[in-house]
Amino acid sequence: MGKKILLNVLFNLGIILSVFGMIWSYNNNSPLVVAFFGATFVAFIYVKIQLVKSIKNPPVDKK
Repeated sequence: MGKKILLNVLFNLGIILSVFGMIWSYNNNSPLVVAFFGATFVAFIYVKIQLVKSIKNPPVDKK
């Protein structure tokens, strides 16, 4: 469980940095970098959703 909490924190940090990166690159008129940060933002959101799903529905041990 500790590993999943650490991953959640890192994914949140990645999302925040992606948003700041998009804002920074938009202010510097760099559309390619905005697209790059947008793609990383979407990737972090996707893996975060997968992590939350795995936490809510843990695998069942079949014995």
